[in-house]
Amino acid sequence: MSGGHSSYEPTTGLGKWVDSRLPLPRMVYDSFIAYPVPRNLNYAYTFGAMLAVMLVVQILTGVVLAMHYVANIDLAFGSVEGIMRDVNHGWLLRYLHANGASFFFIAVYLHIARGLYYGSYKAPREILWILGVLIYLLMMATGFMGYVLPWGQMSFWGATVITGFFSAFPLVGEWIQQFLLGGFAVGQPTLNRFFSLHYLLPFVIAGVVILHVWALHVTGQTNPTGVEVKSKTDTVPFTPYATLKDALGVVIFLLVYSWFVFYMPNYLGHPDNYTMANALKTPAHIVPEWYYLPFYAMLRAITFNVGPIDSKLGGVLVMFGSIIILFFLPWLDTSKVRSAVYRPWYKLFFWLFVADCILLGWLGSRQPTDTYTLMAQFGTLYYFGFFLVIMPVLGLIETPRRLPNSITEAVLEKSAKA
Repeated sequence: MSGGHSSYEPTTGLGKWVDSRLPLPRMVYDSFIAYPVPRNLNYAYTFGAMLAVMLVVQILTGVVLAMHYVANIDLAFGSVEGIMRDVNHGWLLRYLHANGASFFFIAVYLHIARGLYYGSYKAPREILWILGVLIYLLMMATGFMGYVLPWGQMSFWGATVITGFFSAFPLVGEWIQQFLLGGFAVGQPTLNRFFSLHYLLPFVIAGVVILHVWALHVTGQTNPTGVEVKSKTDTVPFTPYATLKDALGVVIFLLVYSWFVFYMPNYLGHPDNYTMANALKTPAHIVPEWYYLPFYAMLRAITFNVGPIDSKLGGVLVMFGSIIILFFLPWLDTSKVRSAVYRPWYKLFFWLFVADCILLGWLGSRQPTDTYTLMAQFGTLYYFGFFLVIMPVLGLIETPRRLPNSITEAVLEKSAKA
């Protein structure tokens, strides 16, 4: 799917002149119009388009907001309120940006879940998957730094707690923490650093996204069967077949996004962040944004020492390890069958894994009582067990269902059943 002669033919003199010097129209045509995609793609494959749209929304709204934001610990909170009240349509820009971060993560979690379900990380798409995980890490860093900028109570104390995690690392921990803070505590240098990086990282994400799309076009798109394309009858042109599907998925996604922006703009935020940061008044319950809560629950689940590793360092290692383990996923899954559609036992454990992640997210928002901590420990155990035990072992002992010989055969079988 990555090779083949281009079918693009310029129809005007100007088009031929541009094509011979900078074949950008040819690249767009080959990548987004004539590009062959499997004919059985479903709506689970529209999340990539949603992510592309949300990245554009976040960059555009972020650039305009940066024109009015003041990165000063005495003025930051007031500048955000000034954007809301005094800037033309400032309230809309801020709500689009704040809720856009949440919907960006909703789309990326759906995208990752789809990759896990259909085995999109398997050979020859290992680099494609690794680039996707790298994008996710950059998103997490960008989102965390952006959450600090309004300089509310949860912004200040969230930054204090999160950067404090690095002090758990021996020898280099305190140096890393001071480098992030620009001093010994959250203050003006911290805000300067976070504002600069929050402005820069979305453009880095855009660059990695280009590599991600490039890798996708080299290896070709996966499909619900997990069977590779074997002939031209297995594919259809990207436009209009995949384009229309993506358009419908994006429209529905944007409708839900708009509902939150216009009717529940503060629903996904924390009320304490509407109080100006005060270093002398600690909130009763410090929690990160909702999209970090599963990892926060795993961090708090480690309440015991393991040899020379104390509970604080153990929690930090578990939290970072829960993300780093995703980089090794292509080599942890030993099954030769990609799609969960043909793996009945893997499908069961996958949905248990999804439920476990949702449970961990809920536990991360609760006060760490003995009961909730015990539940988080079991949830953390299953999270790592899914990747380190279930995936490697299940791939060796599971008997999958019969795979179709081709994508076309799968489509015809489905049509016959319908």
